[in-house]
Formats: sequence, C-alpha cells, structure tokens
Amino acid sequence: MSSKERPTLGGTRIKTRKRNIAAPLDPAAFADAVVQIYLDNAGDLKILRRRPFLIKNLENVTRRFLQSLELFEENERKKLAIFTALAFSQKLSGLPPETVFQPLLKDNLVAKGLVLSFITDFFKEYLVDNSLDDLISILKRGKVEDNLLDFFPSARRSAECFSEHFTKEGLVPLVEYNEKKIFEVKLKEMKSALTTQIAEEADIAEVIDTVKQQVKDAKLPDIEVVRVLWDVLMDAVQWSGKNQQQNANAALRQVKTWAKLLNAFCTNGKLELELMYKVQMQCYEDAKLMKLFPEIVRSLYDQDVLAEGTILHWFRKGTNPKGRQTFVKALEPFVNWLEVAEEEE
Repeated sequence: MSSKERPTLGGTRIKTRKRNIAAPLDPAAFADAVVQIYLDNAGDLKILRRRPFLIKNLENVTRRFLQSLELFEENERKKLAIFTALAFSQKLSGLPPETVFQPLLKDNLVAKGLVLSFITDFFKEYLVDNSLDDLISILKRGKVEDNLLDFFPSARRSAECFSEHFTKEGLVPLVEYNEKKIFEVKLKEMKSALTTQIAEEADIAEVIDTVKQQVKDAKLPDIEVVRVLWDVLMDAVQWSGKNQQQNANAALRQVKTWAKLLNAFCTNGKLELELMYKVQMQCYEDAKLMKLFPEIVRSLYDQDVLAEGTILHWFRKGTNPKGRQTFVKALEPFVNWLEVAEEEE
C-alpha cells in the first residue's frame, strides 16, 4: 500500500463457471449488512469469537486504519474512534487493546494532534456505557495506562495540559484519576528518597531540606508529609517479634533521634493531631505495639513534637474509634499528670 493511499475494504471476487464477476464496492451496503448481522444476533455479542481467523484479520485491518489516521477526514476519524470504542464496549470483536493503542503512538500522528483527538473521542464514547474502572482496565491491558501523556504532542506533555484538555472535553473523572495517580507517584518518590536517607543515617538538616524541596516541587499536602514521615521512621525500626521492652526501646530511640525532623513538619495543632492518629493506627494494627501507645506519645511530648493541648484534645475529643477505648485508658495517667500541671500553671 502506498504511503499516500488510505486503507479501504476490498471487494470480493466471486467465481462462476462461465465468467468472473467483480462485486462492486459499496461501503454503505457493507456497513448496513454488518449492522444487520449484529442485530440478528443480539443475544450473542461474541460473533467474531466463533471465527478466530476473522479476529486476526480484524486486528490487521484495524492496525492499518489507525496508522493511517492522517489520510482520513476529521469526521471519518471520529467515526473510527466511535466504532473502536463500541467494539470494546459491546465486547463484539475480541480485539486486544494493544492492537488499538500501540499503533497510535506514531510520532508523526501524535505530533499533529490526530492521536489526541482520536483518543478523546474514544474515551468519550466508551464512557457512555462503561465505568472509568472499565476504561482503566483496557488501558492497562493496552500497556498505556502509565503513559497517557504520550498521546499528547511533545509540547503539551504536562499534567496541566492533560487536566485542561480533558476537563474541557467533559472527562473530569479521568482528570481526577490522573491527578491522583501523579500524586501517588510523587508521594512514593518522596518516601523512597526519605527511606534511603534514614537508612544511611543522613544529617537531619540535610533530610529536612530534601523533604522540603520535594514538598515544594510536588505540591504535596502537609498532612500527607506527616503521614509519610512517621511511616518511614517506623519502617526503619528493627522490631522484635516477642520482646516488648526491645520494641519500646527501639521506638523511643527512633523518636528521639529524628524528633527534629518531625518537628520541622508538625507545625500546627492539626498536623500534630494527625501524627497522633498515625501512632494510634499503627499501635492498633500491630499487636506487638499495642502497649507502646502511651510511651510513644510521652516521648513525642518530651521531644516537643506534640504539644500538651494536642494530647488533651485527642484524649477528650479524638474521632478515630479504632482502639480508642484501650488507648484512652492507657494514656489516662499521663493525661492526669498534664492536667495537674495545667492547673498549677
């Protein structure tokens, strides 16, 4: 096929005994016939699955059509996108997702914006009768879920352009999904870098600067940073399976060692309270740490990470119910001491 010729459906040569008759090309009649077959078999949407050789031919034809998008008019490209979406939506063809998505990633097609236009029409049509989870499943099987920006021309490959484009097209759930995914990736990157620094016992000032820079670059919420800090610090502890005292000593030693790091990011009562909830959840979910809750809280107080007001607020009005009754009772002696000190002041 010449690079300037767009793919077409070939006619069928019908053989007779006396002469050859070339069946005329009639795309409209062909389309009507295909639709009629579908309607006649409405109870069985897997017609082509009965004919594996037809599926292979369909794959080849689909690939050729998609690689030749520039040879079609805009309305024809739109129809092709709608057909492709319906094929997946109705599970009619059995097409592997990679057959659709991979041929689209030709540099010249992407650069001209044809791929973005096609994929947008595809998404919009598919989501009419399917959920976002269904769409993500197809993207995963097509090996493009993590590379959606590859459908954009290189000059527009940014999270901002992604959000702007698909919001304008009414695909807000897709935008929200992508933003969440980006957020999770950045959070994971920060956690990985922090884990390495903690394991290497890097200088606290250096660790603080690194985290602050990552928070700034990724625009991470302060509350998520506090959660990650605690998780990383506790993951680095060498816990004992049976020796409760060893666990207590290890946890308290970790708190004392990295108190300045926690202090740098627990900058108000709301963040301090979130840290208490993290401690509560960890002690609730890990049986070997259940009895350490009051000791850890006391240590965080001694290191000026938790303020007296934060601890009293958690004790009186804490909203997380998991293990709360047990932890309130365990923390009561320390709270009584704080209240006495508060009255004396």
